[in-house]
Amino acid sequence: MRKLIIALVVASASLVPGLASAQASSTAAASMTDLQADAPVEYTVQKGDTLWAISGKFLKEPWKWPQIWQMNREQIKNPHLIYPGDIIRLDRSGMSPSLSLIAGGAIAEGNVVRLQPRTRVEALSAAVPTIPGSAIGPFLTQPLVVDPGAMDTLPRIVATEEERVIIGAGNTAYVSGLRPGDAINWQIFRAGESFTDPETGEVLGFEAIHVGDARVKRFGSPSTIEITRAKQEINQNDRLMPAREVSFPSYIPRAPDKPIKGVILSVRGSVSDISQFSIVTINRGSRDGVEVGHVLATMRRGDQIVRNNRPPLIGDLFGFGNKSLEMKPNPIVPDTLVANADPQAPAPVRAGEQIILPDERSGLLFVFRTFEKLSYGMIMKSVRPISVGDVVQTP
Repeated sequence: MRKLIIALVVASASLVPGLASAQASSTAAASMTDLQADAPVEYTVQKGDTLWAISGKFLKEPWKWPQIWQMNREQIKNPHLIYPGDIIRLDRSGMSPSLSLIAGGAIAEGNVVRLQPRTRVEALSAAVPTIPGSAIGPFLTQPLVVDPGAMDTLPRIVATEEERVIIGAGNTAYVSGLRPGDAINWQIFRAGESFTDPETGEVLGFEAIHVGDARVKRFGSPSTIEITRAKQEINQNDRLMPAREVSFPSYIPRAPDKPIKGVILSVRGSVSDISQFSIVTINRGSRDGVEVGHVLATMRRGDQIVRNNRPPLIGDLFGFGNKSLEMKPNPIVPDTLVANADPQAPAPVRAGEQIILPDERSGLLFVFRTFEKLSYGMIMKSVRPISVGDVVQTP
């Protein structure tokens, strides 16, 4: 009996790695049809490249990058770093295409790293980012999304020097709520717009707008601060949060593991049309399964059309009829004929019938920062107009 138990334990142990590997795989291998028609055999990484742009040289859908690398879940969340000078080679010899990486242009076979993370003694800032860092850098530290009422508990400016209404860089202000031992460097925020879910009416949070930076000169009651930077006018009752320093995320773009569907709530700059590299807010966050690195398709909502199916007039045939009435080939069908119609035949179109066209894919969104109920994303691709209220979903 004891031998049997030991045998079962050994057999189970031999199966676990294979099972874990199967569970860790988050994406299926890429196929030849996923490749660009002019995909290069190899590409040398250039300064200024991004993972998204590099993957677009090989793949029709850049967010399928992990598939061509055949990465598992942990490698995707902590990817190997790619640097200028590295050579990426495309291998078409197998059942599915794959990429290999040659570090620093070395050609020795021993220097080829296939599908594995690696470490290099070099500044992290030199690594190729996932998406353009200059566009999202400010959004990694500010603005923030806070829960309703959260800003009421933060330290606030209670007075200004010489009782000025508005202060800027170099001015002094007085803050309540700071204690000895707190941070020295702070960011100043003001409550912005509220985000409400258009489907449920739930208040998802409030935007905290970054208006400036400050440094504590003296702790007390109140504490004295000096404004070191002013992005906007700073007023009494503005709130303080400790300054955040966040490294640039290097997560690789990937599709969510499950269906996710939401809507675009706002766009930075309050423009009417959203274009490539615009920053948007969506009504889905970490509680909905959204993660940094997720790629979502943006969908243009289908238009609603009212069909006017009156019979064509003589004037329509010669171009001088009533242009305000839409001419359609299907005639109006009386109700008596509809009642006696063949049940197998297609239903006739009635006058004034409303038709909703299907949603059409308009672009791709890359999620670079998440909160519990909301996320920030960058529009990476736009093939049709994108607007606030459009749908975002798993591609």
